[in-house]
Amino acid sequence: MAQDGPDSTRNPSGQPSGDALSRLSAALGAVKGRGPAPVERWNPAYCGEIDMRIDAEGTWFYMGTPIGRPALVKLFSTVLRRDPERFVLVTPVERVGIAVADAPFAAVEMAVAGAGEARSIAFRTNVDDLVQVGPGHPLRFEAGPGGGVKPYVRVRGDLWARLTRALTYDLLDLGEERDLDGGRTFGVAVSGAFYPIPVPEADGAAA
Repeated sequence: MAQDGPDSTRNPSGQPSGDALSRLSAALGAVKGRGPAPVERWNPAYCGEIDMRIDAEGTWFYMGTPIGRPALVKLFSTVLRRDPERFVLVTPVERVGIAVADAPFAAVEMAVAGAGEARSIAFRTNVDDLVQVGPGHPLRFEAGPGGGVKPYVRVRGDLWARLTRALTYDLLDLGEERDLDGGRTFGVAVSGAFYPIPVPEADGAAA
C-alpha cells in the first residue's frame, strides 16, 4: 500500500493522512455498519503487509505506536480475518496482512450464571464483542510457561480472545475434577459441555 509524502496532514488517529492507516480507514468508511463485516465473503487481491500489529495483551499498534482511538480499533476489528497464512484486514477492494502476537482479542469481563451443567458464561472483549460460551464459542486452553494455563474463547471464525490474568483465575475457580477417559481430569463445565484444563491443580498459576 503506497504512502504519501511527509507533507500529508494528520488524521484523527494521530497518524499522517494518506498513509496505510488512513487509506484503510477510508475504505472501511464505505462498509461501516453494525457488527463485523462479511469478510468471509470478500476475496480481494492481497496487497502485502502493513506495519500494524496486535500484541499479546490485545493492544493494536501502527508503525510502533499504540492506536489511541478505541473507536478506530473497534472498526478495524470488524474487518479482521485469519487466513491460512496470516491475519489480514479485509475490505471489498484490498486485503492486507498484520502481525498478531497471540490472540487478536482480549476477554476483559466475564459474567457467570448458574452452576455445574447448567452454568452459563459470557465474555466481553476489549473491542466490545459479547460472546456466550457454547458450540459456536467454545473455550480452549493452552499450557503456559511455569506450569500455567492460557484460556481462550472463540469470538468468530478463527478469531479468539485470550482471557486476562484476572479472568483466568476467576475461571479456574469454577473448575472441578471429573472422571474422563479413565482418569481424573480437571476442567470447567459450561452449558452442558466439559472443557478440560491442562494444569494438574485448580490453583495452577496463570500464564
